[in-house]
Amino acid sequence: MSFSRWVFLTLFACLFQSSVLAGVHRFQPVLGTQGMVSSQDALATQIGLDVLAKGGNAVDAAVAVAYALSVSLPRAGNIGGGGFMMVYWHDTQAVTAIDYREKAPLLAHRDMFLDADGQVDNQKSRHSLLASGVPGTVAGMQLALDQFGTMPLKLLL
Repeated sequence: MSFSRWVFLTLFACLFQSSVLAGVHRFQPVLGTQGMVSSQDALATQIGLDVLAKGGNAVDAAVAVAYALSVSLPRAGNIGGGGFMMVYWHDTQAVTAIDYREKAPLLAHRDMFLDADGQVDNQKSRHSLLASGVPGTVAGMQLALDQFGTMPLKLLL
């Protein structure tokens, strides 16, 4: 065994052993007993926790986090896009799904992405104003609040 390989293996063994002995694990489960909020941004997560602390339910917190993420992490899609919300009801073990994906514009029609010869025009369908959908997130968040929330939108924004 070469000296450099021996050094590498020795260092690797020392680092591995020290992390195992210290009890360091890359992923550790976290359990909540009164509620839990998770997002990709700490400020948005805190907003969700604040909603729960003020007596809001999980849907209220989810809506508040979604709007917060539209500011703190705009690449996450948010109000300019669409999505789904799944609501789990513990008492009945039922799941409710809300579909608020983008919709085609009102004037959209079957042939709008065809050229004069009736062939698909990829430029129109992918890179033109015609390719835009009508965002559904704002309507979906309001629907979720109306059906399942306990707090008004003005308190969650």
